[in-house]
Amino acid sequence: MTQPKRPLRRRIHGVMFKLPMMISCSEFEDFILAYLDDDLPPSKKFLFESHLKLCRECRAYLKAYRASVSLTEAQKEISAEDVPEDLVKAILAARDA
Repeated sequence: MTQPKRPLRRRIHGVMFKLPMMISCSEFEDFILAYLDDDLPPSKKFLFESHLKLCRECRAYLKAYRASVSLTEAQKEISAEDVPEDLVKAILAARDA
């Protein structure tokens, strides 16, 4: 009795972490900030991007991380003068209730 074959994507995903010089998903997370700041040395950048090509989950994680950074940057541009005074009063009243 033969065992059923796993889908190709799962086989590749399982093998890719056993290859020499390949990074894991947790190592990928450790490098994200440096990658986005373009501070990775060429060898690490190559490993990071190689992992990115093979791992759908990390591509999704990087996309969400970039979106979070964009939202944070956009929030920094909002000044106190941009917020209506009645909204501030309503928030403070709700907080004190």
